[in-house]
Amino acid sequence: MPHRTRRRAAATAVGLLMLGLAACSEDAPQSKDLSGNRAGAMAEYGVGDQFKATETISFPILYNNHSFYPLKDEWPFWSELTRRTNVRLEPVAVPLSDYEQKRSLLIGAGDAPPIIPKTYHPAENAFVSSGAILPVSDYLDLMPHLKDKIDKWRLQPEIDTLRQSDGKFYLLPGVHEKPTHEYSLAIRQDVLDQLGLPVPKTWDELHTVLKAMKARYPDTYPLSERWAKPTPGGNLLNIVGASFGTQAGWSYQHASWDAAAGRFTYTGATEQYRQMLQYLHKLVAEGLLDPESFTQTDDAARQKLANGKSFVIGANAQTLVNENRPDLAKTLPNAKLVKIPLPVGPAGEINPASRLESGIMISKKARDSRNFVAMMQFIDWLWYSDAGQEFARWGVEGTTYTRDGSGRRALVPDVNVLGLNPRAGRHLQKDFGFYNGVFTYGGKLELVQSFFSPEELEFQRAMNARKPVGVAPPYPLTDSEREQASLWETPLKDFVTQNTLKFILGQRPLTEWDTYVTELRGKNMDAYLELVNKAHERFQKENG
Repeated sequence: MPHRTRRRAAATAVGLLMLGLAACSEDAPQSKDLSGNRAGAMAEYGVGDQFKATETISFPILYNNHSFYPLKDEWPFWSELTRRTNVRLEPVAVPLSDYEQKRSLLIGAGDAPPIIPKTYHPAENAFVSSGAILPVSDYLDLMPHLKDKIDKWRLQPEIDTLRQSDGKFYLLPGVHEKPTHEYSLAIRQDVLDQLGLPVPKTWDELHTVLKAMKARYPDTYPLSERWAKPTPGGNLLNIVGASFGTQAGWSYQHASWDAAAGRFTYTGATEQYRQMLQYLHKLVAEGLLDPESFTQTDDAARQKLANGKSFVIGANAQTLVNENRPDLAKTLPNAKLVKIPLPVGPAGEINPASRLESGIMISKKARDSRNFVAMMQFIDWLWYSDAGQEFARWGVEGTTYTRDGSGRRALVPDVNVLGLNPRAGRHLQKDFGFYNGVFTYGGKLELVQSFFSPEELEFQRAMNARKPVGVAPPYPLTDSEREQASLWETPLKDFVTQNTLKFILGQRPLTEWDTYVTELRGKNMDAYLELVNKAHERFQKENG
């Protein structure tokens, strides 16, 4: 199929697939017999095998279209993937900004493609009771590479956190050999040098640094954060919260495990959460943190940094190299921006990263496809085999990268990514389609870090030396419990979000904390916790 028709064909393919599957009764029990679903599948497929369908197959896939490397039909990724696997992927492209909403609409309408990637747990919970997505744990025998990594890397405790009340899980997660924490703060090293200050190692030291910056440059907000949409303060609350022993922003969960008490508590009402708010409020009150950090666009935050109106911003390896440093090079060419290890807070020197990351849901209707087994084998190879993960990340040996006598990979001189070959004429993501967030999930530590610059490797060494955060036990809810919990969760989260911002920005004094907690109780906080803790106790009793 010509690449130029890929996106149009994707819509057609989804429609044909769903029409064919709709002929099968959705009320019929799912049979374990897969004899009628093996068209194109390999008869023998195991760990280390290259998957190649026995006939050419096309699979529609929901595609999260990233603005930094917009989808191109002519990417070599597509043709090379087909050459290796005999599979054509038909992306149904959705802009990054609309991805979660569009995904929900498609699943709710029964129009989702069979492969639904870039799903962060627990987003899949919303689709379990309706029967719209597949209990993928029933089909792990079709995925030898994933099973091998779960066993070899002892990932079962993390996998158990995905389980529903039926004991099954409905998301194929990205899996890491070791936790990899990516997000922290980037700070102007040249300004630190000017002030005679070292890189801050704790949040208290960061406070001291920001005060010195403000004293020297009173017309600035030293810290002006990005990633405020769609989650207000998404990254900043996430990283500060982790350092204070809680979950906030991107990582917010209603229930937090209290190991000492042996039960779950409500996150937004914990002392750790209050202390986090107190710290951030202090920064705002002293003019050190831009109040717009919780509402502004990324472009606005980047512009403030580039214009010298701020000196600290949230960053990961890609945004540091692809955005912030080029921004500064145009306006303040002598500026030096560095990403610092996550500052240490009351929780101590911890690494908050999970060994699981976003993963893949499978439309339940896909189970009835004649190519179902081949699809699961294909997913297993591309997302979970060492060879598939290397291909998705590095591309084609001899075209995008080379390998020396010791097996070490290097980009060819004319290909750049993450600033590794800054003068190269072609870009691995933009021009080839590799190192794409839709397909690049997890893997061995060596592979995950294989693009990291010496600077980023040093950051990772500092983070890996810290103690990983423990895995909270599971509390899978029944369908009726999930329905009830869903009715409580939205108003609870909205209330926590609103008051989080009010407390930080000084629109509500922290002396009203006890009143706020009482208001949470009025929104069924205690009933929610009772539901969660009963589910946890039930799971423990049934599973040991």
